[in-house]
Amino acid sequence: MQKKNKSLKNKHLNSFQIIIIGFFGMILLGSLLLMLPISSQARTVTPFLDCMFTAVSATCVTGLVVRDTATYWSLFGKAVILTMIQIGGMGVITIGLAIMRLSGKKIGLSQRSTMQDSISAPQVGGIVRLTGFILKTSALIELIGAALLAPAFIRDFGVAKGLWYALWHSVSAFCNAGFDLMGVREKFSSLCTYHDDIYVNTVIMLLIIVGGIGFLVWNDIGTHKHKLQKYSLQSKVVLLTSLVLIVLPAVYFFFCEYADLTFGDRFISSVFQSVTTRTAGFNTQDLAQMEESGTLIMIMLMLVGGSPGSTAGGMKTATIAVLFLAAITVFSRRNDVQCFKRRLPEEAVRNAAAILFTYLTLFISSGIVISRIEGLPLLTCLFETGSAVGTVGLTLGITSTLSSVSRVILMVLMFFGRVGALTLIYAALPSSESIKSKLPMEKISVG
Repeated sequence: MQKKNKSLKNKHLNSFQIIIIGFFGMILLGSLLLMLPISSQARTVTPFLDCMFTAVSATCVTGLVVRDTATYWSLFGKAVILTMIQIGGMGVITIGLAIMRLSGKKIGLSQRSTMQDSISAPQVGGIVRLTGFILKTSALIELIGAALLAPAFIRDFGVAKGLWYALWHSVSAFCNAGFDLMGVREKFSSLCTYHDDIYVNTVIMLLIIVGGIGFLVWNDIGTHKHKLQKYSLQSKVVLLTSLVLIVLPAVYFFFCEYADLTFGDRFISSVFQSVTTRTAGFNTQDLAQMEESGTLIMIMLMLVGGSPGSTAGGMKTATIAVLFLAAITVFSRRNDVQCFKRRLPEEAVRNAAAILFTYLTLFISSGIVISRIEGLPLLTCLFETGSAVGTVGLTLGITSTLSSVSRVILMVLMFFGRVGALTLIYAALPSSESIKSKLPMEKISVG
């Protein structure tokens, strides 16, 4: 009887498996809705693979598209896509818990644990309160963003359409999705027509940054305000790393790219490119005109992505920060990885190394495969795979021309990038029971 009970217990889904099933279920539902004739402006059935690609891109807040969002999808189709962006940005589990709270159902320990893993919270305690904080803050920021964008879009598209465009782009920017409706001017043009509009650029950038720094950082800011010394170590690391990853690339883009632009246009384009490259997916300049060195820097930024527990994907800023600190520890011959007068656990370093290895392996191998299949330059294909696995959505213009096999590869990368490397690994591999005995140790030379 005990063995039978243990067997039944082992069949229960862990939180990582629930997260994956939730995202996959949302993608499948969105795909089926987009296939309906009412979802396209032509009132025709869209091929399943195109719908699936769009649903994966929206739910995984990426922004890669094979059909121009503004001109192909109807108002119903756009509403489905925006809903998937919102749920994907907040997280399927977050939305699920919110629905449970509204329906009056009790949230048990297992649901709280799943939510903890979903947003990378340090502890289960206070997770329900944190969920409410996330939903309220997200709604408030998106509404403020829409209100700020409304004057510019009303000026260009009229009142009704302008308000709709303001709401769409506010949600898309905050969720780091990169989906736009500017195809009414030129297909797949993103925000290029606003390249010299400092106001629109600034609002979009602020929404991207706020959405990409993470829910836990918001909570720290809301709790401690300007008292930085009281912030958690993660918040300090995320804020510092994010600042560095915005400033340094912007300086490079300013001095090494966009030489034919005026000073003001060059400045705003450089900063915007630095901000949007880490998972947002909007662009205000023609990316195909960039130098190869600039393209490579963008690929690196796309792989880093946003921060843990945010609307963004990628390896995450904290991962890169931990690896950098680990390298500094080796160079200085210290025993412990340290940051802001705190020691980091060895588990964090191991996890960061595993994430880096996994992302690089998928990114490079997928790029090589697509390059061979499509007969395209390797750097162009690496840009596409980096954009997919980092859930960015930037492209050099090849997405809509790719074959079915290449699109499936990109879909897998987008799903992997949004759900997370460790989530997928922990869901697929059973947890090993703790073993008290240890194997003999033997040294091995590296480097």
